[in-house]
Amino acid sequence: MNEQEQALLVEMTNRYAGQQLPWNAELPPPEVLALVEVLPPGRMLDLGCGLGRACRYLAQHGWQCDGVDFVEQAIIGARQKAEAAGVADRVTFHQSSVAAIDFLSPPYDLVIDVGCLHAQSAEVRTAYARQVERLLRPGGLFLLFAHVRDEAPGPEGRWITVRQIDELFQPGFVVERLERGTTTVGDNTWPSAWYWLRRWATADQPKVEQFAAIKAA
Repeated sequence: MNEQEQALLVEMTNRYAGQQLPWNAELPPPEVLALVEVLPPGRMLDLGCGLGRACRYLAQHGWQCDGVDFVEQAIIGARQKAEAAGVADRVTFHQSSVAAIDFLSPPYDLVIDVGCLHAQSAEVRTAYARQVERLLRPGGLFLLFAHVRDEAPGPEGRWITVRQIDELFQPGFVVERLERGTTTVGDNTWPSAWYWLRRWATADQPKVEQFAAIKAA
């Protein structure tokens, strides 16, 4: 674990201890809820799962889910909530860095990240992207929510840029859909975006051009 990742772990551990958890709603965001209407149940991986709301919801709709978070309190709480919801047999939670998940085996049909990637260092982001590409089956969907700017001034790990996302996930993914907006928590508002990225089903399809076309649309 590098210095920045260690500092993030301390920060997140303190937030759980103080119950400063804006992501602690019972249900996941609407973008996650909508998946059950368009995807058949399969295997799902939630990176930065927190207290496991996405895993619980999808498990209630027939999915087999794995959640990963490096905060011990998050994993303990996620397991308790899955047990209380009656889905503990369909959900497994792992305490780990999202960059160190070699213990997980492919294929997954769906990978979700609601706010984890943008908080990571460049080193962790690179390892993370390789793991997503390794684990997600060809044709599978990667749903990503991140704090996104065109440029990212300030400390590394608070924002991610559109260009950085492109570089991380080319050439293995195509952006099927991109919705940019803002996110407000308390008195703070910042730019954010949802990405629907599809893992290429074959190795010989066009790649970079697809990213450019989606962003220009």
